[in-house]
Amino acid sequence: QVQLVESGGGLVQAGGSLRLTCAASTTTSIFSVSVMAWYRQTPGKQREWVADVFRGDSTIYANSVKGRFTISRDNAKKTAYLQMNGLKPEDTAVYYCKSSGPLGTYWGQGTQVTVSS
Repeated sequence: QVQLVESGGGLVQAGGSLRLTCAASTTTSIFSVSVMAWYRQTPGKQREWVADVFRGDSTIYANSVKGRFTISRDNAKKTAYLQMNGLKPEDTAVYYCKSSGPLGTYWGQGTQVTVSS
C-alpha cells in the first residue's frame, strides 16, 4: 500500500504562486517507476486531470495549465511537486496527488488552493 500526503495549499492572490508537495510512503524503487499525477476538483464537478510526470521525468499538462504549472519529481525523496505560477481564480480547487505503479493506484487526501481576484 502507498500513502500520499499533499501539502502546500493555501490562499493566494491572482497572479501569485504556490508549490504543492506530494510525499509518498513507499520504497524509492516503487516510487521511481510510478507515474505521479495531479488532479483538481471543485464542488459539484468531476475531478479534473492537471498533469503527469513519468518515470523518465517526461511530463504532460492539461491545456488549462500549460505554461503556468510545472510538475516534477524527486525519486530520492519519494516526492512529487506542482509549481503553480500565474494563478487565476478559476484554479481554485482541492488538488489531489495520484500514484500509479506496481502496487496499484493511490490518491492523497487533497489540499485546498484558493485564488482570490
